[in-house]
Amino acid sequence: MIAQFIAAFLGTISFSLIFHVQKRYYPLCGMIGGIGWLVYLFTNSSVGAAGSSFVAAFVVTFLSRTFAIYKRCPVTIFLISGIFPLVPGAGVYWTAHYLVTAQNQLCLESGMTTIKIAFAITLVFVFELPQNFFRKLLFWKKQPIQ
Repeated sequence: MIAQFIAAFLGTISFSLIFHVQKRYYPLCGMIGGIGWLVYLFTNSSVGAAGSSFVAAFVVTFLSRTFAIYKRCPVTIFLISGIFPLVPGAGVYWTAHYLVTAQNQLCLESGMTTIKIAFAITLVFVFELPQNFFRKLLFWKKQPIQ
């Protein structure tokens, strides 16, 4: 599990490079991606791939919103990078592979699982918590007095 956390951490930071995230945010981006992947691993055996993707995406969204308020930066810096380990890229690949090799049953199974995972991740983004919730939650970051 430690190796998978490190791989998700480094993969998330690498993905942050593509989006030109500032260097000071790399550790937080990596931590969000790594924690999201650990949540996925811990919940996968009990709720399945789609359910664990939903829970992990919720955690990634929560951490991204929290750190965005704390660091006073856009949430997309953490959210886009942090969701990277959860994206079902292998599922899309295997679905296409089974389709090309005429393994229809495996194609259908892999495709349906991939669609469920993508839907679970999208569902979290649609029904996310409002930004004001996070501003009230983060009491340690004092606002300037006017």
